[in-house]
Amino acid sequence: MNLHALRLFHMVAEKGNVTRAAEELNISQPAVTSQIKRLEQESGLILLAPKGRGILLTEAGHELAKHAKRLFSLEKEIEAYVEQYKNGYTGRLRIAATHLPANFLLPKWIGRYKQRYPDVEVELTTTNSKKAIQQLINYEAEIAFIGGRKEDNQLIHSVKLFEDDMWFIVHKDHRFAAKKVTLAEIAREPFVFREEGSSAREKLVSLCKVNNVNEPVIGVQINGLNETIRTVIEGYGVTFASSLEVKEYIARGDAVKVNVEEIELKNPISLCTRKEEAYSETAHHFIQKVTDEVDGDK
Repeated sequence: MNLHALRLFHMVAEKGNVTRAAEELNISQPAVTSQIKRLEQESGLILLAPKGRGILLTEAGHELAKHAKRLFSLEKEIEAYVEQYKNGYTGRLRIAATHLPANFLLPKWIGRYKQRYPDVEVELTTTNSKKAIQQLINYEAEIAFIGGRKEDNQLIHSVKLFEDDMWFIVHKDHRFAAKKVTLAEIAREPFVFREEGSSAREKLVSLCKVNNVNEPVIGVQINGLNETIRTVIEGYGVTFASSLEVKEYIARGDAVKVNVEEIELKNPISLCTRKEEAYSETAHHFIQKVTDEVDGDK
């Protein structure tokens, strides 16, 4: 079916007059009449009958007009959706993130982003840095947030958003609580560590090597951040963690920071995207929101 002719017929049916339809469409009246006659020939239906200076829809014309109205209403919906999608107001945004940003940064960022763009579906996957990068490469995510050491990859563009402080944490009654000690002194304490390969654990081991200090003794190894911190809160050992992970416990007085002399270690938080590839408007808006949040916290 000739959709152009159907569109002209739809306008005539809406206006109830060929002349007014032609004026609305900014084309000549004979052109409108000619297209409708062609539509009648193509469909084998009589759609219009003359009525004084106007027109009268036949029964077939009434039925076709109803279908045409639904069709062109749907067309407007599709056009509106496409425009919304292009401008980043709808669609789907897939994010991959490591534990620290996924738990301590992205909930706030996503919440504020959704207030501005409520119709965008946001999907967050928490994983390790290697898998987060692979999700980017495999188009399973559009952006990724990596806390700590990240996997280098020539296909990935990475920007450091900020650096979070790394802290030594003990129970409030620990003899080093809020005290100033050396790295060698605190390294002799039993440590509560997360699993081998965790970013904080690797950072501390490297720190000890650089400063010619014996590696800390592993008092307890736990596969889980909350469990690690809870063990220290209950009165055992020392842990080494990003400030984002422990500042809530410190604010409540459940744990206390130890000041280690001449040691200042940072935990970078990075934003990763696919290199030399334009991302969607939804991703652009989210990245802009994150950048604004980070700049506002500085």
